[in-house]
Amino acid sequence: MSAERESVIGGVGAVDALDLTTDAHVHTGFAAGRDSVGVVVSAADQAGLTAITFADQAGPDSTWLPAYADAIARARRRTDLTLRVAAEIEVVRPDGWLAMPADLGHVEAVSVAVSGLPLEHAVAGPRDVRALIAGGGMTAEQVAESLVAATIHGLERASRYAPTQLARPLRLLTEVGLDDAVLTEDLIGALAAACRETGTLVEISEAWRSPSGRLVAMLRAAGVALVPASDARYAAEVGRWQYLRRV
Repeated sequence: MSAERESVIGGVGAVDALDLTTDAHVHTGFAAGRDSVGVVVSAADQAGLTAITFADQAGPDSTWLPAYADAIARARRRTDLTLRVAAEIEVVRPDGWLAMPADLGHVEAVSVAVSGLPLEHAVAGPRDVRALIAGGGMTAEQVAESLVAATIHGLERASRYAPTQLARPLRLLTEVGLDDAVLTEDLIGALAAACRETGTLVEISEAWRSPSGRLVAMLRAAGVALVPASDARYAAEVGRWQYLRRV
């Protein structure tokens, strides 16, 4: 079935049908991806999409955002697809401080990512977090609480500058080896409230298989807007859905 005819319909409490003709997070050769903007747009067209959001990873040292925005602007003149300029930016402190580029004037949205656990003096990757738990430095419950808190603070900060999306929500828990049962209803409720208050779109990531079906259902029931996101590094992966259909 072509993408243009597909959608995933929510059940009771659903906000909207999940429109699989859009892809809310794709990468290009400007950062984590492999292909040019034009090649990605052509692949999206072939996949039957109507809209894509470019969300390359950016940080304080990124100098390519003007050229990135210009390339997308040129592509807009050659396609009927809706193209959106965004940047994926990491939360790097427990208070939600983000590794912002010097100038966000070229982007239309920020995709907030929490790839590690922000601690007071460093960001702990999955191996470090596993070591903390094994050594008694943190419990699994404390990791979940800290991760949700940093995510909420990051969304609040980012939303001051641009419309926000949440990339691969709470994926770190899976990488650490924790079941999402460690996320209490109160934690999920707090995250859902923050997403609603900031107008954040929550990405369901094809590449990262995140969030889980349980979390998707709870966020949807709480009135959170969800969007399909391939998180594609290669053009051939844009708008190709397997996990999203299952979840």
